[in-house]
Amino acid sequence: MEKKLKRSLTGIRASGNVHLGNYLGAIKPALERQADYQCLYFIADLHALTTTKDPQLLRSSTLDLVATWLALGLDVTRNLLYRQSDVPMVTEFAWYLSSCTGLGLLEKSHAYKDALANDKEVNHATFAYPVLMAADILMYDVDIVPVGKDQKQHVEMARDMAGSFNAVYGAPIIKLPQPVIEESVMLIPGLDGRKMSKSYGNEIPLFTAENQLKKLVMSIKTDSTPLEEPKMLSGSLLGDLFKVFADTATYDDLEGRLAKGGLGWGHAKAELFEVINQELKEPRARYFELRKDESSLIRLLKDGAQRAIEIGQPVLNRVREAIGFPSRSYKPA
Repeated sequence: MEKKLKRSLTGIRASGNVHLGNYLGAIKPALERQADYQCLYFIADLHALTTTKDPQLLRSSTLDLVATWLALGLDVTRNLLYRQSDVPMVTEFAWYLSSCTGLGLLEKSHAYKDALANDKEVNHATFAYPVLMAADILMYDVDIVPVGKDQKQHVEMARDMAGSFNAVYGAPIIKLPQPVIEESVMLIPGLDGRKMSKSYGNEIPLFTAENQLKKLVMSIKTDSTPLEEPKMLSGSLLGDLFKVFADTATYDDLEGRLAKGGLGWGHAKAELFEVINQELKEPRARYFELRKDESSLIRLLKDGAQRAIEIGQPVLNRVREAIGFPSRSYKPA
């Protein structure tokens, strides 16, 4: 009898270009779990509505993500890739969680506090973002949620909401998943040293053309130490990026040559470009080929939504029965 795999879930917002931070912090570690878990990957287009009001951008970003996951090695025969909005029962589940979630918990959300502090748009979706995120996580009886350190709060809040719901209705109805933190890729720096983010405009797009990739890498912020002087790779922005793409021997070799002097930051940037490009060259070619066939990408999303609903329906019906509603049958949008 085949052993039942544990279940892992990862979501990524459909809000513009996928960048190296998304790849290293979420996509790559999530894909590495395919051998040991049944993996659910969803495109968070409902979450994107908090900031994205352009329907064409939302659609194109969604299809970009589908092609990206496939190009990077997603096996859709074993795992699921689906669009959040194609599983409408997740918003129903979010309402049930909302009825057991206090305002105080939501006010602690980092995203909400950041929006207030930086005078960003704060709508109800911004405030209730953690509830929908919790529904995404809790509706599929997942065991783990791989996240970066800055996203750990979402899983912790989901666990709090599940615990509150279970306490109100007096039974372990909703399963509590565990966050799994990828310590080595917790925070991916952008071109200016801050966290790589579209909102900061400091990102390196994952599948940009090779010449543009080189141009961006060569623009990475470094100090003005003269070429002949020794330089410290460790602790530098360039070193942080080099470490996540190069193997240990390659990193140690560059570190040693910089420490001796006679090697400029420009040379080091060129070597960084080479190790990044080496890893992305083949997936980039696959991506552009896949992206041409939008009808196939849409069919894949519909199939993923159907399978997601089959997994989530028993969980949602447990919740409905607990609160006094009858079970019901769900179909994809």
